[in-house]
Amino acid sequence: MWDGLVGVAKETYTAALGEGVVPRPLMMPLVRGELVGMIWVRPLKVGQDALAGIAELANIAAAASADEVVLAWETHDVATACELPIVGPAPCLNMVLATRDGHVLHQFPYAEQLLSRSSEGWASVAPDWRPAPAPQRGGELVPPIQAAVNFSFTHRAGPPRPVRPHRRADGGGRLPHQPDRSVRPLSMRRREDRSCGP
Repeated sequence: MWDGLVGVAKETYTAALGEGVVPRPLMMPLVRGELVGMIWVRPLKVGQDALAGIAELANIAAAASADEVVLAWETHDVATACELPIVGPAPCLNMVLATRDGHVLHQFPYAEQLLSRSSEGWASVAPDWRPAPAPQRGGELVPPIQAAVNFSFTHRAGPPRPVRPHRRADGGGRLPHQPDRSVRPLSMRRREDRSCGP
C-alpha cells in the first residue's frame, strides 16, 4: 500500500510540475488499511490562513475515524505559504505516515529540469528524483503538518486550534527567514521559475 501511495504522489507531482503548477498539500486517510479518500487543502492565503488551512485537513481524517493518515507536501511551498523557515531538503516532496502511536517522515528530494518557460516567467519542470534519505521515525514536521497529524486522531466538534509559528527560545519574535516574496501562495499555483540566469 505504501509503495502505491508514494507512486501516486510522485506521479501527481510530476504531472503538475510539467504543467507549471505545484500541487497543494494532500491528505490520504486510511481505515483498516483501506484508502478512503484523497483530499487537497483548500486554496490558501499566505500567513495564518495557510497555517490554519493545512491543519484543517485533520477534520476529514477525524470524521472518517481514520487509523492511519498520509500527508504529502512540498518543502518550499509550505514554508513560503506559512511564512516559516525552510527546513530540510528543497525542492522536496515530503510524505508522512502517521498513526495514533507516532509517525514516520519520508523525504523525496528532486532537482528541477526546465522543460519550458513562458514570457510571463512561469516555468514547467520535470522532477529528477534524487536518492531518498532514510525514513525518520518521529522526524520533525513543520507546525501545520504536525497539527494536522495530531488532530487527525481526535474526535471532537469544531475546527482545529489555530497554529502559530515557532517562537525563539529567548522569547523573541518569529524565527528568522527569508521567504521568496515573488512566489504566490499555494492552491495549485503556477510555478514560477526560480532558476538562475536568463
